Amino acid sequence: MADGLLTGSGPESEAMAPGRTGWAAEEEPAPQGKGLFQDEDSCSDCSYHDKPGASLQSFALEGKTPFPEIFQTSQLLFYERFRAYQDYILADCKASEVREFTAEFLEKVLEPSGWRAAWHTNVFKVLVEVTDVDFSALKVVVRLAEPYLCESQVSTFTLECMNELLNLKEHRLPLQELWVVYDDSGVFDQTALAIEHVRFFYQNIWRSWDEEEEDEYDYFVRCVEPRLRLYVFGYQKNSNIQAKGIRPSGQKVTHVVSSAITTGLLCSLLRDRLCQEPYEEETEIQFHRDPLSAINACYEGDTVIVCPGHYVVHGTFSIADSIELEGYGLPDDIVIEKRGKGDTFVDCTGADIKISCIKFVQHDAVEGILIIHRGKTTLENCVLQCETTGVTVRTSAEFLMKNSDLYGAKGAGIEIYPGSKCVLTDNGIHHCKEGILIKDFLDEHYDIPKISMVNNIVHNNEGYGVVLVKPTIFSDLQENAQDGTEESKAFKIQTSGEGDATERVDLEELIQCATGKMELSARSDLSEQVEGNCEIINELVAASTQKGQMKKKRLSELGITEADDNLMSQEMFVGIVGNQFKWNGKGSFGTFLF
Repeated sequence: MADGLLTGSGPESEAMAPGRTGWAAEEEPAPQGKGLFQDEDSCSDCSYHDKPGASLQSFALEGKTPFPEIFQTSQLLFYERFRAYQDYILADCKASEVREFTAEFLEKVLEPSGWRAAWHTNVFKVLVEVTDVDFSALKVVVRLAEPYLCESQVSTFTLECMNELLNLKEHRLPLQELWVVYDDSGVFDQTALAIEHVRFFYQNIWRSWDEEEEDEYDYFVRCVEPRLRLYVFGYQKNSNIQAKGIRPSGQKVTHVVSSAITTGLLCSLLRDRLCQEPYEEETEIQFHRDPLSAINACYEGDTVIVCPGHYVVHGTFSIADSIELEGYGLPDDIVIEKRGKGDTFVDCTGADIKISCIKFVQHDAVEGILIIHRGKTTLENCVLQCETTGVTVRTSAEFLMKNSDLYGAKGAGIEIYPGSKCVLTDNGIHHCKEGILIKDFLDEHYDIPKISMVNNIVHNNEGYGVVLVKPTIFSDLQENAQDGTEESKAFKIQTSGEGDATERVDLEELIQCATGKMELSARSDLSEQVEGNCEIINELVAASTQKGQMKKKRLSELGITEADDNLMSQEMFVGIVGNQFKWNGKGSFGTFLF
C-alpha cells in the first residue's frame, strides 16, 4: 500500500528536487476572502508570503516533451498531513461522511476554474485546463490546453485519440490524477496542496471497506491516524536519546531552576530541600533560568527542583537517565508551557524517572504531552493540560500516575500499548476525546498490558471513559472461550472496604462479573462506576484467556504439551476497583474491533 509513497510514485518522484514545502497559508488569509486555515481569533496583519512554507516550490516533469513546471507537494511532513486531515478536512467525521467532509473542504480552498494541470496516468501525461469543479464527485471538468502537450508510452495517442478519450469521460477527471501547473503568485498554492491531500488520502489511507464498518467511532482516530503512523510512513515513535550515565566525577548534582533567586527563596530551599540531612556529604548545586537547560545538564541520579514561576520552553524534555524532576510548591504555581509544533513535550526512556508537583501546558502539538518509551516513569501530584494525545505508555514501559489531573486531549487521555504496565491511582481524567485507550492487546508478540486502576474519576470525556481496541479475530475467539471456574477462583481482585454501599461489590460478584456469569438483571443493580470496573475486568480476563489458548496452541505445535492457563501466573492484574465513570458521552466503557 505504501510502496508508491516510500519509493516515489507519480510525476514528482521522477526528479525529487529538494525545496521548501508546506501547508499553504496554514495561519494566513487566502488571497480572496478569509482563508480556510486562518483561526477565528488569529491576527490578519501577516503577508501571505511572510512565513516559511507559505508558498510551494516548483518541480519539472521529466520526459522528452517540455511540460511546464508543477507544484512540488509530495515532500510534506507527517505533521503537515496530520494537521490537514485532523483539523481541516476530516475533523470528527464518521466513515460514511468522509466524502461529504472532503467536498466541503475543497469548496473552501479549491479555485473553481482558470488553472492548468498535468493529467498524469501510468500510460500518458497531458496538459489540461480546468473549467469547472464537481466538488461532490471529487472531479474537475477539463479541456485540452493550448498548445497541445502530450507524452505517452503508446505512439498512437494523437490529439484525436485524446479528444475521444475525454469525450468518453465527459471531460470529467478525478482530482487525484491531476498535478497543478506551478504559479509563483501564490494563488494556486492551496489548490495544489488540497489536491495532494485528496490524492494521498485515497491512494494510501482510504479502504473500500471503511464505509461497511460500524459508523459510531471517529474515523480519524480509528483509521487515519494509525494508518498514517504505521502503514504509510512506517512512523515509529522511538526515542534515540542515549543515557549519559553517572557523571565522570561520580557526584550527583541538584539543579535549581528559577527565573530569579531571592534570599527568602534560597533560605527556604536550603531548609526544605538542600540541607535536610546535616551529616550528608556536600551536594553540588547548579542554577538555571529555564527547566530545559537543567534537564539537558543532568546525569544519572541528579535532581531538578523547579521554583514557582511560569516557564515557556520550545524544545522537548528528553529524559534518558534516572532523575527526579520536582516542583517546589503546588502544581498551579509551577507551570511549564510548551510551544512549538510537532514535538513531544516530555520524552522518557530512563530506567527510573520521577516527576512531581508540576503543571505541564501544551500548545500547537501533534505528539502527546508525555511518552514513556521504556523504563519506569512515576508522575505524582501533577497537572497535564494536553493538546492532542495525553500520555502514551509504549510497549515494555511502566507508568505510575498518582493524585494527578489530566484533561484536554483531542485523542485519548492515556494510551496503553501491549506489553506495558500502567498503575493509575486517585487521578482525574476528563474532557478528552476518550478517557483511556487500551490498544491491540491480542498482538501475538506481546502480553496484554498489566493494568491497575484504583479510585480514579474518569468523567466528561466526549467518547467512552475506557476503550479497548482489539483485532476483529478476538470476537471469534471469544465465542469459543471456556468457562473455567478454576480460572475465576485463581483471579484475585482487590476490593475496597470503604465507601457507600452502592459502590461496594464483594469478591464473588466481581469474579462472576469478570467471567461473564453475572446475569443481566443482577448487573443492572450495580452503580455506573462499579459496572464500568466490571466491564473492564471482564474484557481483560477474556482477552488473557484467549491469549493463553493461542500460546498453548503454538506451544503444542512446537511439541510442548504443557502450558499454564493460570491467570495469576501471568501477574496481569493489580486491581481495577473503586473507579468512578461519570458523564462520559458514550458511557463508561466500550470496545472497538479493527
